[in-house]
Amino acid sequence: MAIMQTTTTAALRIPAVSRPTAILGSVATAVAVNLVVWALGLAAGGSFDVVEQGVTNHVGVGAVVISSAVPLLIGMTLAALASYVRVGVLRVAQVVGGVLAIATIGLTVSATFDTVSTIALSMMHVVLAPVLVLGLEAMRRGLTQR
Repeated sequence: MAIMQTTTTAALRIPAVSRPTAILGSVATAVAVNLVVWALGLAAGGSFDVVEQGVTNHVGVGAVVISSAVPLLIGMTLAALASYVRVGVLRVAQVVGGVLAIATIGLTVSATFDTVSTIALSMMHVVLAPVLVLGLEAMRRGLTQR
């Protein structure tokens, strides 16, 4: 007699949260994770220096925080404001935001960073995509479960 086993995989539980919680939580998460990525890149020998027109610029903690927080804060806030008119706009924002986060890796790759810095900075773009998508999904669930 054969015994049949069923396997269930746990689904990702995304909470339903308010607009401000989704935005601030996503920004805090992205900044924290990207600072870890930056520190790992630094530990791996990345200089995070780029020379443009004879001027050396360093990508430090402040630049990582601003570059992680500002685009996410602006994009998610615009999506949250648009969701007052129609909640479905959050789905569009998930796609557009995720694509933009990945597409802007090209700007990092085209700069003259060393290899380790380029990889770390590119990974920071990759971090933004799922953080944005999950944050907007949590926001959408918060709006649809009222």
